[in-house]
Amino acid sequence: MQKIEVGKTYKHYKGNLYKIIALAKCSETLEDLIVYQSLNDEEKIWVRPKRMWNEIIDNKSTLRFTLIK
Repeated sequence: MQKIEVGKTYKHYKGNLYKIIALAKCSETLEDLIVYQSLNDEEKIWVRPKRMWNEIIDNKSTLRFTLIK
């Protein structure tokens, strides 16, 4: 499992690029969340559960997000 790092850029398996801007917790469930910004449309800010960040898509060993080095 890849490390999730604030400030780093990741590529979504569909091709768009995103920058992690913060790690957060849900106030209701205390679930770990990732706050990230689209680099294709910087007005869009997204939140996703941390458990979903490194998910494998379609049983093809493709990660949902891959760190851009």
